[in-house]
Amino acid sequence: MTLPAHQHHGRGALPVWDLSRELEDLHTRMDRLMQSAFPGGAELGTVGTWAPLADIEDTEDAYLVELEVPGVDKDDITVEVTDSEIDVHGEIKEKERTGVARRRARHIGEFDYRTSLPLNSDTEHISAELANGVLTVRVPKAEKAEAHRIEIAG
Repeated sequence: MTLPAHQHHGRGALPVWDLSRELEDLHTRMDRLMQSAFPGGAELGTVGTWAPLADIEDTEDAYLVELEVPGVDKDDITVEVTDSEIDVHGEIKEKERTGVARRRARHIGEFDYRTSLPLNSDTEHISAELANGVLTVRVPKAEKAEAHRIEIAG
């Protein structure tokens, strides 16, 4: 653990604790910790690519992927699907402010969310709906293949 920063004012003077310097040092160390834990992630309140919070639910007939995208218009979101992955791109635009921002905790800028699809996904019938700031991507499960006997030639 790092000890508090001290400043010495001349010979024999008592050290002075600098709170602003301590807080800046703590902020820097926390940023480094977050970057090592989540590489490529952007700091809250900054412009940059980030991934929205998401829940994935496995229901009887489909997989539901719900992404938090408050304030985003459906025209600013793209959902792309391959045989094995869903990729959601979009952007939360910074709103114009007239006052001084005292605190910024919400993400702004481009976001990108990717998740792998299970093997039994029906990628031809995926649907997406945006309501109340939540994008729900519904991935139906493919019909289960019936087991059948294979004749051996020869």
